[in-house]
Amino acid sequence: MNKTLFVSRHLATIEWAKVNGLNIDAWVEHLDESVALKPGDHVIGTLPINIVEKLNSQGVTYSHFSLDIKKDLRGKELTMEQLLSCQPRLDSYSVTRNL
Repeated sequence: MNKTLFVSRHLATIEWAKVNGLNIDAWVEHLDESVALKPGDHVIGTLPINIVEKLNSQGVTYSHFSLDIKKDLRGKELTMEQLLSCQPRLDSYSVTRNL
């Protein structure tokens, strides 16, 4: 059975996912080798492109938690109100590495 994993340590982001009814099987603050993933699994988060490429090469799909974040909010823990002002959404990506 495939699973959906949400990677975030930000409380407003997690609350947004819950309020929007995302069907999440596991919540983690960081994605590392201890997290077992298999082809067909789905990861949601704000991961670096090289990690997304690795996931995709293993048959794992990826959706990026995207924000149109204002300069004055960068690097800050956002409230739900601030997060909503940044038009949160999930954008799906498939990344391949050029050799």
